[in-house]
Amino acid sequence: MNALKKTDPQIFDLIKQEERRQKEVLEMIPSENYASPAVLEALGTVLNNKYSEGYPRKRYYQGNKVVDEVEILAQERAKKLFQVPFVNVQALSGSVMNLAVYFALLEPLKGKIMGLALAFGGHLTHGQPQSSSGKFFQSTLYTLDKNGKLDFNAIEKQAIKERPDIIVCGFTAYPGIIDFKKFGEIADKVGAYLLADISHIAGLVVAGAHPSPVPYAHVVTTTTHKTLRGPRGALIMVTDKGLKKDPDLGKKIDTAIIPGLQGGPHDNQTAAIAVALKDAGTPAFKKYGTQIVKNAKVLAGELVKYGFNLISGGTENHLLLIDLSNKKVNGTVAALALEVAGIVLNKNAVPNDKMPPFYPSGIRLGTPAITTRGMKEKEMVKIAGWINEAISEVSGHPFPNDKEARREFWKNFKKEIIKNKKLLSIAKEVRSLCSKFPLF
Repeated sequence: MNALKKTDPQIFDLIKQEERRQKEVLEMIPSENYASPAVLEALGTVLNNKYSEGYPRKRYYQGNKVVDEVEILAQERAKKLFQVPFVNVQALSGSVMNLAVYFALLEPLKGKIMGLALAFGGHLTHGQPQSSSGKFFQSTLYTLDKNGKLDFNAIEKQAIKERPDIIVCGFTAYPGIIDFKKFGEIADKVGAYLLADISHIAGLVVAGAHPSPVPYAHVVTTTTHKTLRGPRGALIMVTDKGLKKDPDLGKKIDTAIIPGLQGGPHDNQTAAIAVALKDAGTPAFKKYGTQIVKNAKVLAGELVKYGFNLISGGTENHLLLIDLSNKKVNGTVAALALEVAGIVLNKNAVPNDKMPPFYPSGIRLGTPAITTRGMKEKEMVKIAGWINEAISEVSGHPFPNDKEARREFWKNFKKEIIKNKKLLSIAKEVRSLCSKFPLF
């Protein structure tokens, strides 16, 4: 990055700082991963300079002959990888992709979405009242049972009562296998579209480490980073079942993207998506996806030995959701302490959480990024030990209920925690481990 270093040394230095941070810590936020050098190279190309409003061979601007080929290649690779007849690769993010599906299929203010409640592991764009999906459309939210599992009897009864137009499955904090067949049966019973948002598990699906929703859903959406290891972006896919229900479904989604929600796509992003999709079709990627799950299960088993309360009792995919109530610490305190120790994850609400959203009872962590580095079961045992040590160090920290007292607590706690000798000692061991597993 010689040109950047010369032109803007401040930004250059900040990027280098972030690069160093990523190399020296255990990235365990389940939605984060490391894009390959090839993906990053595709992002930083002259494709960034082009306007390409419209779709291949039907653009509003001239000069898109090459860009058309790039987008067609991305489409065809996605169709082959996921075994679907239609793909839109232009959505700039996960929020846009889901909103496009709603605008394509629902009448604003009248159409109804049925998704998992945010507090139980759903996503903002699945009909939550705080988001545009809950403001532009009606919504009804389902929850999990007392064991943190999907209760299909309850979901079916709710669907029959509410008669949603779209049922959404696919979650952000659900550590189990999703039974897409059951969701499909419920959707068919009430005449609803089934939208499977597999943003978190797309890489596991193509690797064969998680069942595919394609035979049962009408529309499948996914972001292209997370377990797919691509750039920030999204895919909207229509299945054979979807086209059978509505032959114009693909056209409606294209129209919802442009002119409905976006102008020109980001062509450099499209190229980078194509690169990631090619990689995802290799035997090496299948091994990678399988290893993600192996690592998560070993990590879960080790944490259970240390007395951690895992929602659902463990994991069947790439992520773990942990209720820290029995450890006498909340998720916000724990996440900050772990970051000081070089282990980066996120605070998270747990089902039926009694704590406020910004100070939830749990943490969420996963294995995609550390598996990308090449870490396996042996390293998971070591990581579980460090997590236990870090949580033990902050266990029992008093946490005031009063807002003003809480503000003062955080001010003092942050000053103390960054100097904690035990946590800094763990961070040193983490850096040593990371040095043995360089990125790509």
